Amino acid sequence: MAAGPVLGIDPGTRKCGYAIVAQAGAPPLAMGIELTEDLAERVGLLLRTYAPGAIALGAGTNGKNVAALLAGSGLPIHITDEVATTLRARVRYFADNPPRGWRKFVPRGMLLPPRPIDDYAAVLIAETFLLSGI
Repeated sequence: MAAGPVLGIDPGTRKCGYAIVAQAGAPPLAMGIELTEDLAERVGLLLRTYAPGAIALGAGTNGKNVAALLAGSGLPIHITDEVATTLRARVRYFADNPPRGWRKFVPRGMLLPPRPIDDYAAVLIAETFLLSGI
């Protein structure tokens, strides 16, 4: 098991979601979306600020390239299953940001978030890793 929080990363070709998660189900300590080309710099800042014990990297799109980009971080990188992460991230987004106005009458399954939710996917990837007990 990783000592300290976990850095979850949802890898993408153009952008990556990231989240620092200390405990599954708890609010993330930090989260955001970064251009893939700027991810190493952002990870360096997160390492200095939060001292995570491991990186949970989603096994999806561009995962191998992002793993190579993060190899110099000094942290163990755990490739983590991200099956159905996008759908679960949408549910989590709307739990944190309930629809307002006329949108609150639309079934949530029919709503799309007004912004990318790669950061929410990163939270779920980190939580999946934490719950795995590795």
